[in-house]
Amino acid sequence: MGRYISRKIFELARSSVIYGKRGPPPHTHPCGFSDAILLIFPRYSASCVNEALAVSCVFCPCRVHVEFYVNENTFKERLKLFFIKNQRSSLRIRIFNFCLKVLTCVLYIIRVMTDNPAQLRNTWSEHVNLIFWVDRKTPVWAIQVIVASISFMEAMLLMYLSYKGNIWEQMFQVSFLLEMLNTAPFIITIFWPTLRNLFIPVFLNCWLAKHALENMINDLHRAIQRTHSAMFNQVLILICTLLCLVFTGTCGIQHLERAGRNSLSLFNSLYFCIVTFSTVGFGDVTPQIWPSQLLVVVMICVALVVLPLQFEELIYLWMERQKSGGNYSRHRAQTEKHAVLCVSSLKMDLLMDFLNEFYAHPHTQDYYVVILCPCEADSQVRRVLQIPLWSQRVIYLQGSVLKNQDLLRAKMDDAEACFILSSRNEADRMAADHQTILRAWAVKDFAPNCPLYVQILKPENKFHVKFADHVVCEEEFKYALLALNCLCPATSTLVTLLVHTSRGQEGQQSPEQWQRMYGRCSGNEVYHICLSDSMFFREYENKSFTYAAFHAHKKYGVCLIGIKREDNKSILLNPGPRHVMAAGDTCYYINITKEENSAFTVRQEAHQGKNRGHCDILNSPSGLPVHSIIASMGTVAMDFQNTSPTGDTAKLAPPAENGLGSRRPSIAPVLEITDSASLLPCDLLSDQSEDEAAHSDEDVPSASEYVGYPPNSPYIGSSPTLCHLLLQKAPFCCLRLDKACEHVSFEDAKAYGFKNKLIIVSAETAGNGLYNFIVPLRAYYRPRRELNPIVLLLDNLPDEHFLEAISCFPMVYYMVGTIDNLDSLLQCGVLYADNLVVVDKESTMSAEEDYMADAKTIVNVQTMFRLFPSLSIITELTHPSNMRFMQFRAKDCYSLALSKLEKKERDKGSNLAFMFRLPFAAGRVFSISMLDTLLYQCFVKDYMIPITRLLLGLDTTPGSGYLCAMRVCESDLWIRTYGRLFQKLCSTSSEIPIGIYRTESHMFLPSESQYSVSSEGWSDTKETKGDEPKVLTRSSSGSDQSEHPLLRRKSMHWTRRLSRRAMKRSDSSFFSSLPKHSASRRSEREELTELVRNRMQHLGLHTGFKDVSNLTASDVMNRVNLGYLQGELNDQQNSLSYVLVNPAPDTHLQLNDVVYLVVSSIRKQSCMQHIQLLH
Repeated sequence: MGRYISRKIFELARSSVIYGKRGPPPHTHPCGFSDAILLIFPRYSASCVNEALAVSCVFCPCRVHVEFYVNENTFKERLKLFFIKNQRSSLRIRIFNFCLKVLTCVLYIIRVMTDNPAQLRNTWSEHVNLIFWVDRKTPVWAIQVIVASISFMEAMLLMYLSYKGNIWEQMFQVSFLLEMLNTAPFIITIFWPTLRNLFIPVFLNCWLAKHALENMINDLHRAIQRTHSAMFNQVLILICTLLCLVFTGTCGIQHLERAGRNSLSLFNSLYFCIVTFSTVGFGDVTPQIWPSQLLVVVMICVALVVLPLQFEELIYLWMERQKSGGNYSRHRAQTEKHAVLCVSSLKMDLLMDFLNEFYAHPHTQDYYVVILCPCEADSQVRRVLQIPLWSQRVIYLQGSVLKNQDLLRAKMDDAEACFILSSRNEADRMAADHQTILRAWAVKDFAPNCPLYVQILKPENKFHVKFADHVVCEEEFKYALLALNCLCPATSTLVTLLVHTSRGQEGQQSPEQWQRMYGRCSGNEVYHICLSDSMFFREYENKSFTYAAFHAHKKYGVCLIGIKREDNKSILLNPGPRHVMAAGDTCYYINITKEENSAFTVRQEAHQGKNRGHCDILNSPSGLPVHSIIASMGTVAMDFQNTSPTGDTAKLAPPAENGLGSRRPSIAPVLEITDSASLLPCDLLSDQSEDEAAHSDEDVPSASEYVGYPPNSPYIGSSPTLCHLLLQKAPFCCLRLDKACEHVSFEDAKAYGFKNKLIIVSAETAGNGLYNFIVPLRAYYRPRRELNPIVLLLDNLPDEHFLEAISCFPMVYYMVGTIDNLDSLLQCGVLYADNLVVVDKESTMSAEEDYMADAKTIVNVQTMFRLFPSLSIITELTHPSNMRFMQFRAKDCYSLALSKLEKKERDKGSNLAFMFRLPFAAGRVFSISMLDTLLYQCFVKDYMIPITRLLLGLDTTPGSGYLCAMRVCESDLWIRTYGRLFQKLCSTSSEIPIGIYRTESHMFLPSESQYSVSSEGWSDTKETKGDEPKVLTRSSSGSDQSEHPLLRRKSMHWTRRLSRRAMKRSDSSFFSSLPKHSASRRSEREELTELVRNRMQHLGLHTGFKDVSNLTASDVMNRVNLGYLQGELNDQQNSLSYVLVNPAPDTHLQLNDVVYLVVSSIRKQSCMQHIQLLH
């Protein structure tokens, strides 16, 4: 019953039947219903109606009007809100008060100028009365009374509003006392006219004006929501204090001197104050009576107390501003271009790498660089920033990227680019990535339109910054480079040279041929140009890609490596002969400089005789184009011959063998438009029949393997790559190399009987980056018969997530151990390994001394180098400067000479001063910091990261090629030159060579290689007799050094001149020391060999080497690694290796040269078809 009534009441309430819009009358129910409800429901009792009203209150609750801030409705609070709390009204009042105080000072000056002290002297007999009485004109008095009345009422009102219970504290404030002193006497003169000429020190209002100005500036900052620097406020306060001191002293001395014999004017008083405060004291104007002299003493004491405090505060703020860097000017940000570099800690090496690479391009010469770092700049960074070259263009700001105020100081919203670099020296690299991610988010939130260039350490954190314009993941590039170093030697050096800016002038003053050639080729970089605008490539429009690549290299010496179609955003490396060059294609090429900085000179070839006929451009050295490149003032002058690529010139006849008339097939021409049926999927310089015969049964995958995409990716954002995989994932127990399980009984690498050499990776933890090391080594285009077993030597046990990711790859194992433990190295198969990769450990990166972070790694690698001299060790270091300690020999004068050369190149301003270090040139050492320039170059070359990722296999684009290598064997030397090899590869397998990895053997006599450092006198005497030690070097060009004794002699003189020597020895003592040193070296090798043999016996490993005739291939490899078969060769033979990027076509090939190739997409497709047929 009650529910029925309550529902009716609710409906009536909603339809306003009872009260309409006027609301309930008084004395009704709290819900608004009166007793009239009983009239509507007469059949029901009052109790039922009350129950219904109670229920209806749930559906129609009481509405109560609540007033907030009722305490601010009082008269006092409203006045306080207007005079104090409200920024805008308070600012107006401050300005009005400041104007009043300035007006009183002006009125005082007017009163002084209209005063007549001589008239008052006649009136008063005592001159002392002149101090207390003045001649004040009536208009001046009236204005001063009005101003004083307003100031008095304002002071009393502010005192009332700011009263907090202690009236005496407010009354004895200096500002209130000065206000009463200057206003109350004027109000009294209204009621006491005889006091109108009483002296009142109105000039003291200058201090009140100073106080009002400070308050006014604070209110101004609050009103406009912008703040000036504390430096500005302090300078303003100091200036106001000086003005008030001078004005007070001037007015006080002028007034007191009225009682003297010779009164002073305002100007003379001002002159006296300036001379006194400046400590000059000429003495021509001095106070004459004691009151003015006492005032001078008081003013000097006040100045000695007040001014030092003000200057101390100013100096402190100045020092703090020097630390924080101040602000970047808004006007400069709007008129000039600038880039912001955000780092957590700034080191000198990082700063110099960034500045040298950023300002290496003409496009960035007018840019400013603003560095935003939360740490204070150290002394080295400050010294660098004080160099005139950088002081005008680099601004250091101390601040946090997470604070909008600091971003505003750096004018991030107007920046052309923002570089955010991670701190790789942190022990916790994941925490460093988290900081980088927050910085990137903060910049994107503050300046959405600012281009972001972000560096991330861990690959699993990359997807957090996918919004950035360019992202470089350190571990992705690092492990991919280290993996390719095992397949293509010195890939790290090749990529480092390509991403560094150089003009190819390094080492050009050296007498060493390899240094000049290596330094000249290091200037090659990747550039781009539209085909329709290119002098290099526009003549090859509607021609195949391989045709354009070969003839551009033949004619201009540039290496075309890729293109980007006009209708496609993806870059394609070597799309192959099926791609026809179009006018809208963007061409990517390797050259010493970009085409826009090149000048072209066409030179007609002279007629050489009747019998010569048509001269082939690659047939004789005399007919070669001039490839000596002159890099001067950013312009390259290139001379080339005006030849047409015809079929006759493309066909080259190889030389006859053994003097007979038999010839090999000539090199086929590169066709303009290639038919797909004519393409040969060969990867070496052999015939197609040889390739088909080379496919053995080993290429046929077993029933347990297939080619596909890895099922488990360890992190988000990894690029899918087709790999050799296992049909059934290997159990986790089978992945452990050094422990037997129920499936496998082997406990060392020897027991597995691997057919190929091992690749060992030593790392601290099994991070997700190791996945990028395995994928390139298991890519589908690698023949299965060439797959190397991979052993991960880890300091800590890997987690199950990582084991799940690697369990699908064939021949991938791990074991727990360290490289400083000989037993771990022997168990993991170091004697049967071809490459040992030592990854930098995170725990050693945060050393107390920065450059000591690599100490443990360097010493351990040096130990392995002494134990296993023939093992190829690839080491990652934290600091590139530490590479000089790799494979360190204290008495190797050649290494010391190279150290001197590095210092010379660094003094010349080279960005690649470390390039002549033998470990770097040979690709044995690598530092990820050398790839920081990859991120910097993207500001000018936005295509560098995609091209590098394609080269390393981190990204796979349909139709794009990949980086590979081939070795020149003895049967391939008939090709002779690099240009002919270019033609051979383009015409057969459509592969583009981009460089050569060359190894030369330097034969030193023992005296030169071991003892020249301590035998200066002996070497000098040998020079006079003409019996100097000789260096036998395999030359890398057509002219051999052995044919030029003068050049060889200059080389030896250069080596001795640059190396430091100790005390002199006589000939007899030197030769007598030779057998002793030889014996000591033999005994040292024997001790090391015996140590390894004992440890192998202790571990139960095979050590039988007695019968040399019955040695297996692995035993031979074992003996070589231990140094048995090398014997005395290691004492006298030193080999050096280096990379030639895009060498000239006339460069002669040498035995065992490794040629870097960009394999076309056709090769990848043929590999896929071959794999499908095998399946």
